[in-house]
Amino acid sequence: MSDYDWKKFIVRININATIQQLYNAWTTRQNIESWFVRLSEFSRDNDLLQDTEAIRPGDRYKWMWHGYPDSTVEVGDILVANGKDLLEFTFAGMNVSVKIIVEEGETLVELTQYNIGEDDKSKSSFHVGCTQGWTFYLANLKSLMEGGIDLRNKNEKLKRMMNS
Repeated sequence: MSDYDWKKFIVRININATIQQLYNAWTTRQNIESWFVRLSEFSRDNDLLQDTEAIRPGDRYKWMWHGYPDSTVEVGDILVANGKDLLEFTFAGMNVSVKIIVEEGETLVELTQYNIGEDDKSKSSFHVGCTQGWTFYLANLKSLMEGGIDLRNKNEKLKRMMNS
């Protein structure tokens, strides 16, 4: 039996940006659509938030990705949004925590996805698949923050792309 913990994974990346810039990248429709999803709808009490209105705990989200049809939708809840360096949300029946930290003089985004099932489908789709997805999107966040280049595939006709 393996000691490997299939119930969670952690992905970390250093990004040359301030803690507040990185936190803000996750917390408004306008910002999150610039590097992660093609459509983000944040809502509070069933009312859509404005493009630049920051999320709070208890808000809900709806996300759709470039390279995927409109039928590929994720909806979930914002659990924690502290306004500075910590965000947590539900994701596909699991949870994701995003911490912005400073380590060795570098600003890091540390993403943890947890409460992953231990069955074979969860290991494959959610542990391995989501690790790959989050790795790409965090690299895209770094690319945009540091160089202004969006690496996402926006052509829905291209299938099995690592960047969509």
